[in-house]
Amino acid sequence: MKYIINTLGCKVNQYESQAMEALLAGRGHSPAAPGERADCVIVNTCAVTAESSRKSRQALRRLIAENPGAVSAVCGCWPQTDAEGARALADVVWGSADRRGFVAAVERAASERVKLFGVDEPFKRRAIEDLPAGAYEGHARAWLKIEDGCANFCSYCIIPYSRGGVRSLPVERAAALAASLAGEGYKEIVLTGIEIASYGRDLPGKPGLDDVVCAVAQAAPGARIRLGSIEPTVVTEEFCERLAALPGLCPHFHLSMQSGSDGVLSRMRRKYGTAEFYAVCERLRRRFPGCALTTDLITGFPGESEEEFAETLAFIRRCGFAAMHVFPYSRRPGTAADKLPGQLTHAVKNARARAAHAVALEMQREYLSGCVGSVQSVLFETESDGRCRGHAPNYTEVCVEGSGLRGLVKNVKILAASGEMLVGAVV
Repeated sequence: MKYIINTLGCKVNQYESQAMEALLAGRGHSPAAPGERADCVIVNTCAVTAESSRKSRQALRRLIAENPGAVSAVCGCWPQTDAEGARALADVVWGSADRRGFVAAVERAASERVKLFGVDEPFKRRAIEDLPAGAYEGHARAWLKIEDGCANFCSYCIIPYSRGGVRSLPVERAAALAASLAGEGYKEIVLTGIEIASYGRDLPGKPGLDDVVCAVAQAAPGARIRLGSIEPTVVTEEFCERLAALPGLCPHFHLSMQSGSDGVLSRMRRKYGTAEFYAVCERLRRRFPGCALTTDLITGFPGESEEEFAETLAFIRRCGFAAMHVFPYSRRPGTAADKLPGQLTHAVKNARARAAHAVALEMQREYLSGCVGSVQSVLFETESDGRCRGHAPNYTEVCVEGSGLRGLVKNVKILAASGEMLVGAVV
């Protein structure tokens, strides 16, 4: 069977898609070549916003049109939150769990031409699904999912209802998978999950995120270890002290912020204020000099006043982020924020997103300029037009002239900043 997988959304979805590819390959199936008609089209969907759900439906319709006669299948957060909508479009409808069952259902639907449905109740899930860790073919960076689910229930977010409660991969299993990945030659392992700061709260003894990071680093001493997005509440002095002792830990921390106004954070039901968040930034910079701090920001949240938005702009400047993902607030039916008063117009939300993005670019240029003259250990991932590109430990993209570096780690002297990347020469 020839298949196409289209993945939307977060790094967890990327991880689960590569795991499904591994499962499909184990059953003798292979991806369709570019331009080749597929026997099955799969969309691994996202539903974090209403726009994400729309893009998921759009991707499915496009693949069906481009591959007439192919079995159509969807999985992920959109069908988990809109099962009937998904059933109206796809032959195989699965939720955000049981990827092995999904792959088997896709195979059966393709051979028997039947429609299959497998959306479960997420809050009844008690254990994380142990999937093959790894990466897409040819990639030098591998993903290791150590956690699934979320119990934060932020007012704007549907994800706890689509992913269920926190489920963690046991420390010993995470370490074993990391050792295997390092043995396969991966130079970097990204620890990912829906909300990895909550790692271990469901496990015996309640190990923390720092425990599993240390175990993974010890099991894969030759690999770089990179953290996915983390809640600032987990970044204690002890957390920083333990991680700073790990030579392979990448000094890049993506802190989930969402707003720089205490009033907005309260309406979002976030579990911290701006003072605590800033203290975390300072704590990380003390322990990891030169580290890159990145974040997410939602503009135009219901009730956000001009004064609160001004507070946010001032706060992000004070934090000095190396990069930011800026999103205008998108209403999501089924969330508490959808019912809040003070819903702002698209024009206001988008204008504020543009203003915040402009500040983010200023901060990014300042951070990149500060990297000029340094020597960075770069994992090269792509090669084209006589240039090789990769990422430094701080996750800045680095470009050098040359060839034959893909998959290698080389020291690079940074000579200049160009746009959103650094330019250098191999030492």
